[in-house]
Amino acid sequence: MILFINACVRKQSRTLRLAKEVLSRLGEPYEEVCLEKLELKPLDEEAYEERNRLVAEGRFDGPCLALSRQFAEAETIVIAAPYWDMNFPSLLKLYFERVYVIGIVSSFDQTGRPHGLCKGKKLYFVTTSGGPFSPRFSYDYVHELATGMFGVKETRLVAASFMDIDGGDPEARLKEAIDAFVP
Repeated sequence: MILFINACVRKQSRTLRLAKEVLSRLGEPYEEVCLEKLELKPLDEEAYEERNRLVAEGRFDGPCLALSRQFAEAETIVIAAPYWDMNFPSLLKLYFERVYVIGIVSSFDQTGRPHGLCKGKKLYFVTTSGGPFSPRFSYDYVHELATGMFGVKETRLVAASFMDIDGGDPEARLKEAIDAFVP
């Protein structure tokens, strides 16, 4: 199963266009999670305690754990997140806060070393930026989280940058990114 995490909020999102092309080239059906529609909020004390209680009881079936279970079961993950203000949209961070549940996506051994529990083989991080793009503030974070904590085997960056420079050709930049993508 492909899980498509859509962190794009603009109707004319170039990141979303690029992600849809990636999904098309992957050639399999996908399940979309549109983060804007989830109305995610930061975990408050009550939500955090409920999540911890369910995990402590070994009950991973609670509705508050559904996003985590869904993420852990996906074999391929495609994340569409535009590069805003030297980062990805805060909705994606809120999503990761909900997904990161010990016992579902990760565990720790006796030495404190993390072991990923996710089935994911590949994660594609799709982004566009109006100006220069630095993976340090977006993709690198997702890569470390996915491979170091969740157990995803491989991550790949699919990016188109300098989309809004004077005299530039954003359509040509998108086409370059699409043409360079090979699953």
